[in-house]
This record gives sequence, C-alpha cells and structure tokens, in this order.
Amino acid sequence: MNEGIEPSTSSSSSSTKDPIFVRARREPFEHGLLPIPKIIFSDGTTTLGPLKEKFIQHASSASSPLRINADGVSQVLQISIENARLVLDTLAAVLPSDSDPLVTAKPEDLDSVGAYISDLILFLYIQSYKRLLPRTHKDSAAVADVWPSTSAFDGYLSALSPLQLARSNSRRFMPSQTDEEAHQLSYLQKHIANILGLLAEPVDGENEELLVLTLERFEHLGFLIQVGEKGSEVPLSQAAPFFANSDPDMPAVPVPASQVHDWILQNIAAALEHMSERISSKESGPPNNSDQDVAMADACASSSKGSSGSRGPSFVEGISKTSIVKQASDLKGSSVKILNCHDSVIYILAPLRYATVYGCSDATIVLGAIGKAVRMEHCERVQVITAAKRICIANCRECVFFLGVNQRPLVLGDNHKLQVAPYNTFYSQLEEHMNQVGVDATINRWNEPLVLGMVDPHDSLSHPAGVSDVQAESATCLEPDQFTNFLIPNWFGSESPASTKHNPFPLPEVYMASQQKNHQNLGDIKQALRDLQLEENRKRELSSALHIYFKDWLYASGNIRQLYCLQGD
Repeated sequence: MNEGIEPSTSSSSSSTKDPIFVRARREPFEHGLLPIPKIIFSDGTTTLGPLKEKFIQHASSASSPLRINADGVSQVLQISIENARLVLDTLAAVLPSDSDPLVTAKPEDLDSVGAYISDLILFLYIQSYKRLLPRTHKDSAAVADVWPSTSAFDGYLSALSPLQLARSNSRRFMPSQTDEEAHQLSYLQKHIANILGLLAEPVDGENEELLVLTLERFEHLGFLIQVGEKGSEVPLSQAAPFFANSDPDMPAVPVPASQVHDWILQNIAAALEHMSERISSKESGPPNNSDQDVAMADACASSSKGSSGSRGPSFVEGISKTSIVKQASDLKGSSVKILNCHDSVIYILAPLRYATVYGCSDATIVLGAIGKAVRMEHCERVQVITAAKRICIANCRECVFFLGVNQRPLVLGDNHKLQVAPYNTFYSQLEEHMNQVGVDATINRWNEPLVLGMVDPHDSLSHPAGVSDVQAESATCLEPDQFTNFLIPNWFGSESPASTKHNPFPLPEVYMASQQKNHQNLGDIKQALRDLQLEENRKRELSSALHIYFKDWLYASGNIRQLYCLQGD
C-alpha cells in the first residue's frame, strides 16, 4: 500500500453521506487484459511508480505532455513497437469516453495520437488482475447431453502436455455476472490505495509527503469505477462530495488522497454487502431467468431465453439444437454475451459495443456490428461471422471466422486448427449499424492475425507455477474454393433505398475469382439440365431425385432444424 495514503482521521462529508451505488467498470477487466509478461506488474507501485515518471519525462518532449505515443510506450516498457500498438489499441477499446482522441483516431493515426498517461498507468496496473475461476453448470447432466464428448483431437491427447490435457477435458462455464462484479470490486477494494497513489501528486511547499488529487486526476478513476443505478450513470466527479459543487469557472481545489480513499472504500464496502444479499436471496429463492444460470434448452422455444438486466449485457445462454434471431429491439444495453450454446444458429443483428462468445460448440453465430471488441473463448467447431472493430480469439478449436475487422485479430491461448476468411454476408441494416458504432468497411485486416503466448497469466487455471510460455498456434486462411456466402433471411420487412444490398467489405481477388467460378459452374449445370432431351416422365424423375438429395442434405447437415425454427418465429 502506498505510504502516502492512509485512512483519514478527520471527519468529512463522506463519513455521514449515505453510500452511493458504485461498481467496477467491467470492460477493462473483460476486454482489456493482455498476456504480455513485460506489462504485468505484481508489485503494486514499486515498478509502476518509476515507470510513470519515465512516461512523463518521455512525453514532456512531445507535442502533448499528458499523452504518450506508441514509440514512447515501446521504449519505456521495453516491448516491441507491435506490442506497444496493441497496448494502445486495447486501451482504446476499453476507455469510458468515446470522445477521447485515442478512441476517435483512425487506425493509421493510433501510434501518434497516444494515450493519457493516467489512463495508461491504470490500464497497466490492472494487468495484475486474475479472473474468477470458472464454475461448473448447475445442470451438469443437461450439459453432458449437448457438450461434445468426442473431438477430432481426442486421438492426439496422449501427445499433449498435462496443461493442455487438463484444459481439453475441462467443461468450463463463466461465473455469474454478480459473482464477477463482486470479484472486480474486491480487487479494487484491495488495490485502491496503490491506484490512488499512482494518480495523486505531492503538495508543493511545506508538506510534500501529503498526496492530493486534482479534479482532472480524480476523473481518470472513471476508467475503473462507475457510479449510478439502473443505467442512470453519472460522472464520478458529480457523485463524489469533493467536486460536486465546484465552480465551473474556477479551478477546483485538490483533495487529499486519503479522503478520496476513505470515500471509495466506504462505497465499495456498501456495494459488496448489497451484492452479497442479492446472491443469498437468489440462492434461497426460485430460479431467475435474468441470472446467468439459465437452464439448458432443447427446443425452438428457447429463442426467448435471451435475457438482460436493466444495465449491463444481454445474455443468450444454454441454447441447444435450435435457431434464434435477436434484433436491436430485443437487446438492452450495449453488449451481449453468448454462453454455452451448442448445435445452434444464433443471429445477433444489432449495433453493439462489446460481444463475448464463451463455451459454445458446433454452432454458427452471426454478430451484426460490434464497435469496440469481440472476445471468443473456449469454443469448438464454431463458425463466427462478424463486422467489428477488433476481435480476440482464445483457447478455441476447429473454428472458422468470417471477419470484417479494422484491427488485427488477436490470437492467444491454446488454439488448434483455426481458420480466418473475409466477411461473407449482409443484412438490410448492416451498413446503418456499422456507421452507428464506427466500423469502417474500407479497412479489413482479417488475414493479419497477431499471435501472443499460449499461457494466460490472468487465468489461474491456465497459468500454474513452473509452466513456461510458448507462442500460440496461429490461424490459417480458408482456402478460396471453400469460401461461400452466408445468406441471412430478410426479417426486417420492406427495404429502403439506404438498405444494405450486398457485402460492404470488398472481397480479395482470389476469393472473388473463386466465387465467380462457382457461380459459373452452377450456371453451367443449370443450363445442362435445361438442355437435356428427356421425356416428361424422365424430367419428373430427375426433379424428384434432386429434391430428395437436397432434403437428405438438409437433414444430414442439421439445416432442416434451422428452417423449422425460423419458420416458427
């Protein structure tokens, strides 16, 4: 703990004011952790304190003394320029303000725009965070029915390391949203003194040991802490008693860091107590669909299982052997989590900020337009189609990704036989949704995967002591002759002149040529069938045979279920 911040002994308004609703911002913890050893510091401020001073010295010679660019990040942290760019890009994906220059910068300008040093320090600090351990599902028998018991890799398990073997046999389920929020708040409760020590500055003059926070430094805490209930979030400076009544025309008086420390701890403790009571009431009461432990489903009626709270992400969980469609009007909030879905087709046709796909198998998942980040983890034989700013792929097997992405796909963890391909679909509102969240169709880096290590230091299961790291297996490009377009039915009714009528991402020439060849072959077959000199009864027999083979394919591929389910919708 930083010696400059101790519990305040003086009475203040924070000691008498009722606790407010405070929670950790989940985005930095869910989408902002990078398995780069040189940016993970477990000694609190011992290393980060001097690094902050180096950032400031490096930035003082730049055009903006408060920001540091990719070259400065690379030099100070002694990491490659490629990893420095990744740090800035990942930070941009989880910043709370959409007006920050790092967020609004074009991809080619990201290096030079750089990040606020205060934001970067907070980002680096939370790289020490370890995720909550996965749980087993309440209905383990139902899980066993849908989770694949065999894999194409089962014959190779004897050649895997003990780490890989353990992970290949584990059936992992994300902790509930409430458990995750409590875990993140507990982390902040433990580390808030160090965090404030990194943001605070000494008072000039007589008492240089006293640390204070200016309004500007205090507002950077909004990177980690949110205030507000039921979606009605307010700026941190307005919720706190220190700066709420400051004169906007006058500079706010700095506040002792110890006073801020006491106020934050008081409100975190109240929030954790409230969460504990909520968890206890759920465990003693009947099941609630808004909780993450939604029972497994096995029918088309499962399409109503998508759930969301008044704040936070919408959930699609436990879908099995069915097809569902979710449009913008069906989703609340700006993010979605698709969890433990199997042998299904899932359409999320909406503009969103974040999307998480976890623990799914033998599924096709279409994600509309994702403006911040997609994370896909612990999936097998899943086909993902998405237009997104960026995507992270971790610990997946035999998955295919049809991507329209503005940043390089990040690949990390224990992956096997991943394939990437250019984006291959459209729906009538796609370009409208892309414009809303800032996905640029003129930039597609689908075939430039950035590969990091196999071991994730933020996951205590995959990072046991004594295990050395190696580079993760990269993704290969899908062969052009295997590339096909994916057709999304028009569920939106009549089209407007502004409707999307084709794939907005240009296809690479080799894929375009393969597609044209397939179309030509299909046309040739159709013409050959029309040119056949057959009697009427023989034509009917041929037509019947074609229909039978097509129907057999529908059943063998499982697509017949999708037709029935979507027809029912």
